[in-house]
Amino acid sequence: MAEVDLLRSLPKPKRNIQKRSEAKDPAIIAIAKQYGEMYWDGPREYGYGGYRYDGRWRAVARDIIEHYGLKPGMKVLDVGCGKGFLVKDLMLECPGLEVFGLDVSLYAILNAPEELAGRLHLGTAEKLPFPDNAFDCVISLNTIHNFPRPRAIKAMAEIERVSKTNKSFVVVDSYLNEEQKAVFESWVLTAEFYGYPNEWIAVFEDAGYTGDWNWTIIE
Repeated sequence: MAEVDLLRSLPKPKRNIQKRSEAKDPAIIAIAKQYGEMYWDGPREYGYGGYRYDGRWRAVARDIIEHYGLKPGMKVLDVGCGKGFLVKDLMLECPGLEVFGLDVSLYAILNAPEELAGRLHLGTAEKLPFPDNAFDCVISLNTIHNFPRPRAIKAMAEIERVSKTNKSFVVVDSYLNEEQKAVFESWVLTAEFYGYPNEWIAVFEDAGYTGDWNWTIIE
């Protein structure tokens, strides 16, 4: 396992932490956790505030392809793929790469780019519908923290199960100090388990995870 930054080229989102904190209440959180239209394309206080393809994941796709030595014919899985924009960009950056996605949101899958038809699966990271060692690389960005800790361990074990060798990359919410933790807790809507890096590394170890990781830190 190693900490690697494969999202360094991703533009930093603009976040109005105070506005989110003031608007957040149990009803909004409950709607966000449905991962439906309001979460993806509703007002910002419910989630993304409009999640549309703009090509920003192409540079990330290039870094992933280079880091893991991905080649045409290899198979990649994006766990928690949302609308599949990274799936699309991985295939654009490496024609012939076989990329698939899985997400719990039917709305996201139904609103994915048309060219991804048949590549995105509805399901949960806790029970991936694929055989052991099915993928040359497995990616999961900002998804696993949406489970309570025991289920996060199960999801990490599933990622380990379906990936070959140690070619997997997971990003989860974290923070490095109390100030960052307070900002995160003001912003977060869907995360069930979160913690300092050492707490996440304990989750990875409990799951037997041997891949790479990094953190999303909200500032």
